[in-house]
Amino acid sequence: MNTTDHDEPRFHRNAEDRLIDAHEVAGRLGVPVSWVYAQTRAGRLPTVRLGRYYRYRPSTIATWLAGLEA
Repeated sequence: MNTTDHDEPRFHRNAEDRLIDAHEVAGRLGVPVSWVYAQTRAGRLPTVRLGRYYRYRPSTIATWLAGLEA
């Protein structure tokens, strides 16, 4: 059976849009990982839920951060 592009799952191939974990979010924001976890649990940080795991999309975090600027 031949496999073509339309048969493969379509995932974001843009490196900026790959999902990242709380440690990477903390590094990018310059905050402790515990702060990222606390904000996630409080529902204040936009997340992607994968079962018991939380992941973050960098472009969504950037939009969220821009919305906080006064």
